[in-house]
Amino acid sequence: MNIHEYQAKELFRRFGIPVPDGAVATTADEAEKIAAKLSAREIAVKAQIHAGGRGKAGGIKLVKTPAEVRQAAAQILGKVLVTHQTGPQGRLVRSVLITVAQTPRRELYLSILVDRANSRPVILASTEGGVDIEAVAARTPEKIFQEHIDPALGMMPYQARKIAYALGLGGEYLQPTVSLLLAMYRAFAATDASLIEINPLIINQDNQVMALDAKMNFDDNGLFRQKDVAAMRDVNEEDPREVEASKFNLNYIGLDGNIGCMVNGAGLAMATMDIIKYYGGSPANFLDVGGGASTEQVTEAFKILCGDQNVRGILVNIFGGIMKCDVIATGIIAAAKQVGVQVPLVVRLEGTNVELGKKILKESGLPLTTADSMADAGQKIVNAVRKTP
Repeated sequence: MNIHEYQAKELFRRFGIPVPDGAVATTADEAEKIAAKLSAREIAVKAQIHAGGRGKAGGIKLVKTPAEVRQAAAQILGKVLVTHQTGPQGRLVRSVLITVAQTPRRELYLSILVDRANSRPVILASTEGGVDIEAVAARTPEKIFQEHIDPALGMMPYQARKIAYALGLGGEYLQPTVSLLLAMYRAFAATDASLIEINPLIINQDNQVMALDAKMNFDDNGLFRQKDVAAMRDVNEEDPREVEASKFNLNYIGLDGNIGCMVNGAGLAMATMDIIKYYGGSPANFLDVGGGASTEQVTEAFKILCGDQNVRGILVNIFGGIMKCDVIATGIIAAAKQVGVQVPLVVRLEGTNVELGKKILKESGLPLTTADSMADAGQKIVNAVRKTP
């Protein structure tokens, strides 16, 4: 789960990470009132969307007075920002962060994320802040410092000092940087975060070490114990199909293809998308209904797939392990009849009672096609979609 910059900064303040003063507004009037309370020579008005590149898209404006803040907020609110991360459809701006602008003397990069290869958190730090870290990694990877953290011990003070020195923040900046790093790791561990990114981390005009920007992502599996974090979810920033799928514990990610996929198991779902691509098709989604999917879940999955205007065919690829194939087949038929699937439907079953499951499908009277293998299923759905006008 992602949150907005202003929400991440609220969490930063809670854990003692220094950030500029500011508050969020949803109207131009609110923005002006917030600005009037800030003691600042210059004020930043920042669009709040779940995407980077806001400044280049006109989503960040620097102004001097509350009246100018009102004008800038009116220009940004309701605007569709198109950045390199939003795609061509862009994102509608529903709120703006009104915050004290800073004059950076130095811009640095700092983040914590999970290194899955080493099964532990890793700190990434670079003297090249304020730019895309991907560009730094591609052009000058030697400028990215890494420090792995033992999850049983947490970040040790000596590691924080090592990172501070790698950033060139010794002397008067050492202790503030160490305190910020230790607070940052506490926030990471305490909130079940999967990413905390500060880009840029700055030395401001008053020689303070400060997080000018803030980004946090969270492990969905930990949200059951993070009620305050879960309450920060903004469904307006998410794909409506993904929001609907989450209501029924379906793992769904929308893609830009035209073949809908319904599969049980993440690994099998990935392999299903691969086989579609192999035979020249393009998957419209990743959809894992889980090992013990009910008829209700399968029905909702069909509704989501059929509600996607880009879907020209559906491939159901189920391995009957926890659930037997005959039970799965019965659920697929009931769901397909209720939804009224109007596009080509290919079903491949494998596992316990597979022959009985295939027999039930063939005798269902539905215009569906059964497949005997992954390759057979991939070929059949791709060919069927090609023939569909």
